[in-house]
Amino acid sequence: MFAVCFHSISQGYSRMATKIQAALRAAVLVGSFAIVTGCASVTPEELAAVRATAEAANTAATAAQRTATTAQQAASGAQSTANQALQAAQAAQACCDATNQRLDRMFEQTQQK
Repeated sequence: MFAVCFHSISQGYSRMATKIQAALRAAVLVGSFAIVTGCASVTPEELAAVRATAEAANTAATAAQRTATTAQQAASGAQSTANQALQAAQAAQACCDATNQRLDRMFEQTQQK
């Protein structure tokens, strides 16, 4: 259950990072279009500052995507471990059930004699 929850969280981070990157790309595109088409009063320094901010935001989004990918991989590993633990627990329960059945039969046989 924990692994399933962790997996859904990592998928949320991945989607969030993708949305951030898309929003940043759109903002850079719109900003570039506005600068090119009618904002003649923008200085090269201001344009450089906008580009630097956009690049920093893109770098942060890329880092968030890497973190989300790492979290998703960790979640997949945790899910695999949980599945193995479940299989081991089911096998142990089956063994316990079989042992109890054998003991019950042995007890019944001793009661019949």
